[in-house]
Amino acid sequence: MARIAVIGSVAEDEVLCLPQPLREGMHRDATGCERRLGGGGANTAVPLARAGHEVVLVSPLGTDQRGDWLLGELQEAGVDTQAVVRVEGESTRSVVLVDPNGERTIVNVHRCREEGPPRRLESLEVDALYVRSHDLELAELMAGVARRATVVAHLPPLVRDGRPAHVLVGSESDLPTAFVADPWDAGEGIAGPFLRWVVMTMGPHGAEAVSADDRIATPAPEVSTVDTTGAGDVFAAGLVHALLAGQPMPQALATAVDWGAAAAACRGLPARQTIQA
Repeated sequence: MARIAVIGSVAEDEVLCLPQPLREGMHRDATGCERRLGGGGANTAVPLARAGHEVVLVSPLGTDQRGDWLLGELQEAGVDTQAVVRVEGESTRSVVLVDPNGERTIVNVHRCREEGPPRRLESLEVDALYVRSHDLELAELMAGVARRATVVAHLPPLVRDGRPAHVLVGSESDLPTAFVADPWDAGEGIAGPFLRWVVMTMGPHGAEAVSADDRIATPAPEVSTVDTTGAGDVFAAGLVHALLAGQPMPQALATAVDWGAAAAACRGLPARQTIQA
């Protein structure tokens, strides 16, 4: 298995289950409430760790009790927290509203941030880096890692030269029409000469991967959707896992779609036995 660094947030999610889909002006009682580990960084790191990889999470946590709890949850899940820094103040916290169809609405209550780019990444020897962050200061660090390891980065941001990476991953619903129409040309402007693939997720319609001379589509399996929270992050984890295993993109894309579907079919992150190890 591989050694993987993940840059992204760690959050305490307060998950509220709603009896009906959200509607303007509605007043409803939640049918259930749960506290769980969340954030894009954690949602990607944990499935990779469960698949047997050595995963180092690069992220800030606050110095509050919430940060203590989150750190313990990460360590219990098998994630290496040596590159997690404690920042004075509160940890990241979100409220997640999940409707009966499994669709989620996320309200960020507080974000914990560190000053400057995480230079500690430079001292980490890794086989791959996954970036789940909007921080534009990461570009220089990403380019350095891309010269020696595989880099996969989430979109947005959509800034020229802002994400030096071999693979860009984004949700079609988060991308402008012009990007979706010509993802390779748009992706080259963002990732530069490192780019090999642009991957777009399309929810229940599966995913698509585009290179300079190829376009691959993979349908999603039919599942009973329970909670879509983190499904995109688990998809990305499956893609990283498959690429590091040497799978060609058609097979890697299918693996990623299966992982994302497994996440949508359960509450929280999928258990080890429900993802391909």
